[in-house]
Order: sequence, then structure tokens, then C-alpha cells
Amino acid sequence: MRKIFSVAAISVCLTMGVTSVAMAENAPAAVGQSKQQSGVVINLAGRQRMLTQKMSKEALFIAKGVDVEANKENLKKTAALFDKTLKGLVSGDSSLNLPKTENKEILAQLQKVADLWAPFKANIDKVIAGKADKATLEAIAKENLPLLKNMNAAVQMYAKASGSTLAPEMAKKINVAGKQRMLTQKMTKELLLIANGIDVEANKENLKKTAALFGKTLDDLIANCKKPEIKAQFETAKKVWGEYAPIVNSADTSDAALKKAEALNMTLLKESNKAVKMLEKAIK
Repeated sequence: MRKIFSVAAISVCLTMGVTSVAMAENAPAAVGQSKQQSGVVINLAGRQRMLTQKMSKEALFIAKGVDVEANKENLKKTAALFDKTLKGLVSGDSSLNLPKTENKEILAQLQKVADLWAPFKANIDKVIAGKADKATLEAIAKENLPLLKNMNAAVQMYAKASGSTLAPEMAKKINVAGKQRMLTQKMTKELLLIANGIDVEANKENLKKTAALFGKTLDDLIANCKKPEIKAQFETAKKVWGEYAPIVNSADTSDAALKKAEALNMTLLKESNKAVKMLEKAIK
């Protein structure tokens, strides 16, 4: 399979060397990376998890005939952002405020993500081109989770490697709050897999678990948040969740419910993202 990043390109990323921190796996941290940069990296790497689910969701909305042209445009933008961020995590991207990754273990994990991204993107491109057939949708349904899991592994590695610059508690908060963004899209994807008749019973179970995890995590974030303004933002997200939860908890795939889900899932995503950005800005 063709690799997105050449061996030469990755070797260049490793020439500046790494330092190590005393952790279970002695994962080396990036040299000269500030607390703020560590926060940005964890945030944007974490956002990649969400984008895997957002792309899948948009492809399934298209297949279901919901706002087809708008979702095609959204899908193009989401895929382009995932691709740009993945390359930026490796080589750096000033427009994203991303320093290049120096950690060779993380670079190896990002290569795994790149290898999975190539065939997944090919199927996303088919949907954009108007070829949202059952086989393509089933491939997206199968391939999105390995892409998500491997991207999540990279996020955990970034969080661990930030130990020399960023307090572990703050790294964990940004990671967990960032994961909430992904769950907003994952539950919507699962709702749409049900609507499109793909592994219906399995996805009903998945949807229950995803919704329950989102709700529990949100309650935990609110209970453990010490900054009033950030806590208020989590509470705002909870109000939106109160509107969306009945749809996902009942796996309602009626036309009216899907139309409402299309709007509410994005509002929930935006409010969740605001909380992550507030946490990132709170880094001292």
C-alpha cells in the first residue's frame, strides 16, 4: 500500500532528537515544546478522532438523501482537514500552530494512521463523486473504526509524551473533553448506519453504549471542573444533549428525527469543541 509519508520525510522529522520522560514506556517528549504547544497538539490530534466519525456520518447522510449537496461539501472539507492535520502532525503546520512531531514512536503510529487513511479516503471520494452504493458504505462502516482506534492510540501517546511540559491532569482533561467531540459524531454515525440498514442490531447496541458514555463523561466533566466559565460551557453542552438524547436513545430514524439529528449533532459538537478550546486557553 502506498504510504502518505515517505521514509525520507519521516527521517527528516527525527533529526533534531528527542528527550525522554520517566513513564511506564519511557515515551520521549518533543524537544522545546511549550505547554501551549502541547495543548494544541493534543487538541488537534484528538480532533482527528472526531473527523473520522464526522466523515462517516456525512457519507451516510448523503446515502440517506438528507441535504445531499450540503453534505457533499461538508464531506470534502472534513476529508481535507483530516488530511491537512495528519500531515501537519508529522511535519508541522504553521497555519494550524502545529510543531512537527519529533517522537519516533508517535511517527510510527501516525504512519499506521496514514496507511489506513489511504483506502478510507478512496471510499470517501467515491461518495463525493456520487457513488454511495451499498458496498462503499459497508467499506466505510468497516474501515472507520480501525482508523479511529489508531488515531486514538496516537492521541494517548501525545498525552503521555507531554509529561515534561504539561501537567498530566490538564493533558487528561483536554484528551477526555476532546473525546466528547468524537462521541457526538460516532453516535450520529451509528444512528445513520441503522437508518441505512447496515448491521442494524449491532449498531443499536453500539448507539446505546456511545450515548451512555457521552452522558456519563459529560456529567463527570461538570462535577470535576473547578473553573466556573468552563463548567458553564459544559452545562451548555448538557442542555443540547438533553434535546438530542431522546433521538439517539430511541434510535429514531424517521425522516423528522434524522432532520433534527442533523442540526442537533452539530450544535452539540460545536458546544463540546468550545469547552476544549477553553481548556486549551486555560493552560498557564
